[in-house]
Amino acid sequence: MFSKLSSILQQAVEALAPSLPLQEDFVYHWKAITHYYIETTDDKAPVTDTNIPSHLEQMLDILVQEESERESGETGPCMEYLLHHKVLETLYTLGKADCPPGMKQQVLVFYTKLLGRIRQPLLPHINVHRPVQKLIRLCGEVLANPTENEEIQFLCIVCSKLKQDPYLVNFFLENKSKSTQPAASSYSAPGPRGSGQVLTSDTGQPVTAGTGTGGDAGANPPPESSDDLKASALPEPSANHVYQDYNLVNSLLNLTKSPDGRVAVKACEGLMLLVSLPEPAAAKCLTQGTCMCELLTDRLTSLYQALPQSIDPLDIETVEGINWGLDSYNVKDDASAFPGKRALISFLSWFDYCDQLIKEAHRMAASAMAKCVRERFLVGVMEPQLLQTSEIGILTATALLHRIVRHVSSEALLQEIVCFLLGEQREPETLREIQRCPLRYRLIEHCNHISDEISIMTLRLFEHLLQKPNEHILYNLCLRNLEERNYTEYKPPCPEDKDIVENGQIAGAVDLEEDPIFTDMSPENTLSKEWLSASPPVSPDHQRNDGKTEVHKIVNSFLCLVPDEAKSSYQVEGTGYDTYLRDAHRQFRDFCAVCLQWDWPGTAKAIEKCNLEAPFFEGHFLKVLFDRMGRILDQPYDVNLQVTSVLSKLSLFPHPHLHEFLLDPYVNLAPGCRSLFSVIVRVVGDLMVRIQRIPDFTPKLLLVRKRLLGLEPDGPIVDHMTLLEGVIVLEEFCKELAAIAFVKYHTCRTP
Repeated sequence: MFSKLSSILQQAVEALAPSLPLQEDFVYHWKAITHYYIETTDDKAPVTDTNIPSHLEQMLDILVQEESERESGETGPCMEYLLHHKVLETLYTLGKADCPPGMKQQVLVFYTKLLGRIRQPLLPHINVHRPVQKLIRLCGEVLANPTENEEIQFLCIVCSKLKQDPYLVNFFLENKSKSTQPAASSYSAPGPRGSGQVLTSDTGQPVTAGTGTGGDAGANPPPESSDDLKASALPEPSANHVYQDYNLVNSLLNLTKSPDGRVAVKACEGLMLLVSLPEPAAAKCLTQGTCMCELLTDRLTSLYQALPQSIDPLDIETVEGINWGLDSYNVKDDASAFPGKRALISFLSWFDYCDQLIKEAHRMAASAMAKCVRERFLVGVMEPQLLQTSEIGILTATALLHRIVRHVSSEALLQEIVCFLLGEQREPETLREIQRCPLRYRLIEHCNHISDEISIMTLRLFEHLLQKPNEHILYNLCLRNLEERNYTEYKPPCPEDKDIVENGQIAGAVDLEEDPIFTDMSPENTLSKEWLSASPPVSPDHQRNDGKTEVHKIVNSFLCLVPDEAKSSYQVEGTGYDTYLRDAHRQFRDFCAVCLQWDWPGTAKAIEKCNLEAPFFEGHFLKVLFDRMGRILDQPYDVNLQVTSVLSKLSLFPHPHLHEFLLDPYVNLAPGCRSLFSVIVRVVGDLMVRIQRIPDFTPKLLLVRKRLLGLEPDGPIVDHMTLLEGVIVLEEFCKELAAIAFVKYHTCRTP
């Protein structure tokens, strides 16, 4: 009580006393603090019962006032006094001892306000960055301690200062090497005029800059100790300085574990600032001199392992609130939603943080962090889950992987995820690759799993993977197998062929109306050799009509694939081919924007330069998709939707070989090869036979379509429901492919 009364009286006296020159006032407050330690006999009284907080606040106000009254960048006598009399060093010692109790908190607040309120750069001075570095080491030592809030505020203001002047980070990389050679640097840090700051010369020795004015405060400081010399020298960013500490990072990492969510988020924000600094030395020290990569990844692992062994894939797909900086929740609401929701949000939020951290990080640091996530989490934890035999386990792991793939946005982490899933092979695919990358083969096989849920989820995984801006994905899955165009059979033109136009058509060209594939679709002809051929009759390149006619033929080839008796969309408004054009245009534009940076060829490789003798293998991925497509009449509706969705995404890519293989009905296929069009042709041939065995086929088909569109209420089960739904998907898919072919042609020729 007496101390509080004394403090009030002291403030009253100071308010009534005539104002002193700023320097004298500043020295007075500082001496009042030091005298306390000389005169006090009760070192157990809390600091709040003393005048120390008031004196520190007055010192800050004086420094701010002094700076506002001087020219920009000029150091006044009060700041000179603080620097040369090592006020911050003394305060650090008092804070470390926490004498009187609570002094550490006051010191942290003083440091934070000093760095935040003073505009001139202070950190380049050795008598600032050295005590700041020491105080950093005190932060995060004990979690949930009373000074956590002050610690994180102090660390974050240091991070913000480094963000403003990234070169300053070199002062905070402590050399642990016991080498007798000084860590010299040719770097010289800029500082305020007349600050008396200590800079580093080319020889690594400290040099005192101009001291400005201010009497005793402006005098040159006493010679620095040998420790001072080492602290003032910047570590050179070279391979020789491996043994460095980055205590700022270590302290922030400790505080990310704080039970106080606000403190943990602020610590994450501080790390985000540090990893983005452009200094190579800092990036190297971040990944080699700290445990940051390992700690972040291990936390991701522990959060993943805390998840229930089984979670509904729909819950994984739709859960919201995935944002590392805004992770708020209601315990009761989460518990009532589904078991494991809180654990799932925590895992996905932390993955979001790791992804954003890598996205913002210096290239060197980003690569190291992404590799650590791959090795310690993806390979060490997720791969065994994906390769297990339990269907429930496979489904949950695949759903989580799908959510990760869908969410990832950092280039470095995406690259590691892609290589983890698909391997790094780029040569044409063979059966040997199964052994080289078993996870890739297993995931592709899961697209054809006995469990429809696993198949759908894995197909969704690949669908989103294909939409990621990474060239290796499409090349690894498809393009490397199509590079030599050995799916085609090259037939050199006969010398007697002439480009003679007859009745508006090029001689030898096959008109769509005369194509036996699209005429006389009676049951007797459905199993004919022409119907089951790999592709329609050939229109050789040198005999094709102008481009408009060709795209018209291609579009009609797909639109006419499904016979009229198997069509139902024309009887339902708003389900025509034109409804796909707008979506195809938007999606193709987006795909083109991504693929521009991949330097793809504009035209197919010249057939004369292709190795047509090499055996053609479409690759495991396309093989599974074509196999699934071939069973469209016998698969569940949801599976068919997902298979056709993946194939339509592949068709949108603007690569000439993929376009030819998937969207050109007139490609001259080599013996034993199949294309997407030839697969559909065989499906339609099978359909024409089966239609004859189903009474009232067309009315039933129309009823099923209306039910799927919600135009008819559900009623009694219709016979052959799977086949009818398959026919509807087939018709819609052919319209979608026709729209994509048209849009690709039109877009590529529009200036």
